Amino acid sequence: MTESRPTRPPFWDPRNSLLAQDKFKSLAFLATYRFSPIDEDDEWPARDPLRDGGTTPDVIHPAVEISPPEAVRRRTVTGRGMAAEFVESASQPKIQYRFRAPMHLLVMHEKGDRRDGETFVEGLPRSTLRRFTRKLTFVPAGHEYYERNELGADSRRLHFYFDPARLDPQSDADKPFAPRLLFEDTTLLQTALKLKSLVERPASADQLHFEVLGRLLVHELVLLNRGTAGRRSLIRGGLAPWQERVVRTHIEEHFAEKIPIATLARLIRLSRFHFCRTFKQSFGTTPHRYQTNCRIEQAKLLLANSPASVTEIGFTIGFSSSPSFATAFRKATGFAPTAYRRSLFPEFDSVKRGGGRNVSNASAR
Repeated sequence: MTESRPTRPPFWDPRNSLLAQDKFKSLAFLATYRFSPIDEDDEWPARDPLRDGGTTPDVIHPAVEISPPEAVRRRTVTGRGMAAEFVESASQPKIQYRFRAPMHLLVMHEKGDRRDGETFVEGLPRSTLRRFTRKLTFVPAGHEYYERNELGADSRRLHFYFDPARLDPQSDADKPFAPRLLFEDTTLLQTALKLKSLVERPASADQLHFEVLGRLLVHELVLLNRGTAGRRSLIRGGLAPWQERVVRTHIEEHFAEKIPIATLARLIRLSRFHFCRTFKQSFGTTPHRYQTNCRIEQAKLLLANSPASVTEIGFTIGFSSSPSFATAFRKATGFAPTAYRRSLFPEFDSVKRGGGRNVSNASAR
């Protein structure tokens, strides 16, 4: 008696589709396309056969193919070397996703539960996990991705695409990105949720903010791939959903303040001992470490967006001294705050050192 092997999930190969006519111009396109919020209700400049296939070829080329296309609403924003789209189901019970392209894809499931289905990423065993809310899937460039869902409710997800040649210069040459399937990472999730909010509400979006968040997301993926990012938390037991929500909200709203453990425990009606134990079960870390992570996330945004000095940023997010901020930041990211800021904008650092193009010429373009 021979063992039957599971059939490989069906795969849409873009090389056999209309996209082959353009010979994968996606990388050059993403590198030059300006910030452009697109909603499905917008008027398209010309009819394209690919539109009937559920993609948005005028913005992302190629994008994840979704079948049936009318099952979802897709809203897209593009930047230099990156693109993101917010995908929301329209009460369609059965949906399929297919993708393979010369760019990386990160899928963030903000909300998702299925009665049946599977998720497949080339190089990994397929998963039939039913509940995948707040989980992530990473598909390296050139890898096959397939997902089939029979949904129990509406779903919301983010697709983040980025050009490996332009946006992962810090990745190790001898350590290519590894595929990851339905995993958890608090740092990545928080950044992806912020990115999703920009795509979901494009009227209030800002190109610089979008591209900074995109760079942060890529940087965090690089750290995760190197094995230096925060531990992935596998939730077992712990706080009730309402307790988790209350505690998370309080910490994230007051991260720059001193938050006593007794205050957090009192908010969800637990003793200090029981609170500390169940908090770690739910979040995979201690309340103090979670608050520190919130501070570091805010520091990343300020280092990218604010002209304030490193010392000023440290005080703003709640550290008592510049050395304590620098130590915590280096422990969380592997970089000193100043080095991290330079890594986000190497072109400006090059100009400051006299090795880049003329500032007046650059600003004139």
